[in-house]
Amino acid sequence: MTNRLANKVAVVTGGTSGIGLATAKIFAAEGAHVYITGRRKDVLDKAVATIGGNVTGVQADSAKLEDLDRLYARVKADHGRLDVLFANAGGGDMLPLGQITEAQVDDIFGRNVKAVIFTVQKALPLLGKGSSIILTGSTTGIEGNANFSVYSASKAALRNLARSWILDLKGTGVRVNVVSPGPIETTGLVELAGDDKAQQQGLLDYLASTVPLGRVGQPEEIGKAVLFLATEESSFVNGAELFVDGGKAQI
Repeated sequence: MTNRLANKVAVVTGGTSGIGLATAKIFAAEGAHVYITGRRKDVLDKAVATIGGNVTGVQADSAKLEDLDRLYARVKADHGRLDVLFANAGGGDMLPLGQITEAQVDDIFGRNVKAVIFTVQKALPLLGKGSSIILTGSTTGIEGNANFSVYSASKAALRNLARSWILDLKGTGVRVNVVSPGPIETTGLVELAGDDKAQQQGLLDYLASTVPLGRVGQPEEIGKAVLFLATEESSFVNGAELFVDGGKAQI
């Protein structure tokens, strides 16, 4: 690694698995002290051990404002500032129109929109000139997706939040960007197919067939794109959506 985040302080929400964990590993390897969050202490502790150094785990649910307050109080007490915020926590499930429930809407928009709004807003006092905020979007935010409309709409909302926030933050030197993955081989993705391994592989094979590169992506490939948006290498990139999707949403 090249120490591109030497002496930086970063927060990665949802940092215990998949894209969040892969990104936290990269941040730590590049010299940052990384705070990762997760809702389950056993999983959080395992992720901290996996990263190995330059990492602090904070048990927190991003949809609970008191947990966010506790997270940022810890960062402030330890370092007094925050240089990189990767608002990554979120998720969703699949239901077609006609079967969508109020509980599903509240859950997905609570995790993917409300939680992100307050994850960013509550971080503002710690962010200064040169800080970078990265939101996890999705190619689903610009595509039609059968059975996945609520999740897709939540990711489309994040895209507009980024556009609006760069106006709210004009003149502060704080940048906001979105990284939008295509199909990435994570536990969260394969579990959409249930517990059957054959069905999970079938889902991955189908998704690979929709990608011009002919495969699904790996979490580390998203982490490398997030690293770019976190560093000075992207110092004039603001309000952008960076697709890391093998071309899926570009055709």
